[in-house]
Amino acid sequence: MSENGVKSTAGCVTPTKKSRYSDTNGDHKDVAKKRDNYLDWDEYFMAVAFLSAQRSKDPSSQVGACIVNQEKKIVGIGYNGMPNKCDDDELPWGKDGEWLDQKYPYVCHAEMNAIMNKNSSDVKDCTIYVALFPCNECAKLIIQSGIRKIVFLSDKHHEKPATIASKKMLDMAKVEYVKYIPKQHKIEIDFFEIDPDCRPGPMSSITSP
Repeated sequence: MSENGVKSTAGCVTPTKKSRYSDTNGDHKDVAKKRDNYLDWDEYFMAVAFLSAQRSKDPSSQVGACIVNQEKKIVGIGYNGMPNKCDDDELPWGKDGEWLDQKYPYVCHAEMNAIMNKNSSDVKDCTIYVALFPCNECAKLIIQSGIRKIVFLSDKHHEKPATIASKKMLDMAKVEYVKYIPKQHKIEIDFFEIDPDCRPGPMSSITSP
């Protein structure tokens, strides 16, 4: 189990490695070494963004964002959803119909929420990790907040005017954006890896009479 509680599906936990050293008496001893299949920083922060996206109620696009400062500390997390105090059962989630009957006038994007949810005085010089390349509205917020780098996974809307305008402003403001290339297809969390004895057995779902 890594320090962040996430494991790779590329394989089980790496068997403990041993290295040898000589003590003060010259005797050789074996010591355990750290495992190799832990997440690197980019994997970790992008995984946090994707995990945050699972909180989104949007039926078509679940997007998360994670803001990290220069000390590699998370200072903001967000996902796309309706504004606070606005009933998300009353507002539309669709893409069709008249503009006021679509989700677009109402939904707050993940980048906006991550910036607004910051737990630091500001996010100046930070990096934001996000699944989709930011739209023009989010680009404005990123620039105004002082974020200096964007790490994104998908640029599938690159031909849309909102993305073209976004890149134009980001280039002018000299905000760096870098495409994230995953090392593995997926990362999974096993809540019972820390204590396999707590894992429910095959009969656990059967209730007693």
